[in-house]
Amino acid sequence: MPGTVLPVPKSPQPKLHLMAFGADGLIDEIIDSAQQIKEVRSTARFVWLNVVGLGDVSVLRELGTLFGLHQLALEDVTNLTHRPKVEDYGDHLFIVARMIEDGSELSSEQISLFVGTDFVLTFQHGPNRDCLDPVRARLRGKAKITERTADYLAYALLDCVIDHYFPVVEMLGDRLDKVDEILMEGASTEISQELHQLRTELHAVRRLVRPHREVVNQLLRDDNEVIQDTTRVFLRDCYDHTLQLAETIEMFREVCADLRDYHMALVSHRSNEVTKTLTIIATVFIPLSFIAGLYGMNFQQMPELTWRFGYPFTLALMATVAGGLLWWFRRRGWF
Repeated sequence: MPGTVLPVPKSPQPKLHLMAFGADGLIDEIIDSAQQIKEVRSTARFVWLNVVGLGDVSVLRELGTLFGLHQLALEDVTNLTHRPKVEDYGDHLFIVARMIEDGSELSSEQISLFVGTDFVLTFQHGPNRDCLDPVRARLRGKAKITERTADYLAYALLDCVIDHYFPVVEMLGDRLDKVDEILMEGASTEISQELHQLRTELHAVRRLVRPHREVVNQLLRDDNEVIQDTTRVFLRDCYDHTLQLAETIEMFREVCADLRDYHMALVSHRSNEVTKTLTIIATVFIPLSFIAGLYGMNFQQMPELTWRFGYPFTLALMATVAGGLLWWFRRRGWF
């Protein structure tokens, strides 16, 4: 049924990390139960609960009851195949983003955000290190983010996820530069494989960035109770980052296509050079083969067979013909 929350296979038990600014300052601790949030929430400006692990749906249901989360949104939390999106449920927003991982193989992990007037909940699938440490450092350093509201914290988290794409895109650009340098020295089969891999990875990153641009644009455009006008100013900057990423990726895709065409041109040119060399060799040996075949018929009435200088004359004739052909080819600029 719609709204049924199922555990994610092979996902660990939820680990709850609470960060909030209460009457006694910053609260930064790992909690055992969602019920511990009630007391903190009553006195804090906002709370941020980061849940790592989706193996126990009872914790998700408890959080859903505690914060009044919609069942359809909770169901989407455990479905890890969603593209980035935003859904408005009145008193809270549900945002899905994808954190990119720049390991040996390009991959992404879904992160789900619930944003209310005084809370932000984030859900992650596994214990892999996320990209949200800069936001945690700002909270622990008591930066201006601690003086703002929950919607600004949600913006900071979303902006951190999007900014983490820049190092990955720059890494792909560095790989394109290396391919360009290698191509200047000559084509190779390894370059063809690298270009294909780069094209595939750029296409994958492009598919991840485009929905994020739609998410930020929807947060800017739609009127809701959660996002304040003061936060929309910062969301415009986040939207500019998505545009910059999209333009950079498109530029790299065009460069990749140009390098692939250049590589194919180099391969074709190299094949033409080899074919031309073989053709010249074959053309030189055609008259030589004719002369050798003519005097190899061994007819009795061939005067050159009994001539004392017949053999050296034939060799000189062959050398003259070959040299003449080579001189003519060189004069024509064929080699």
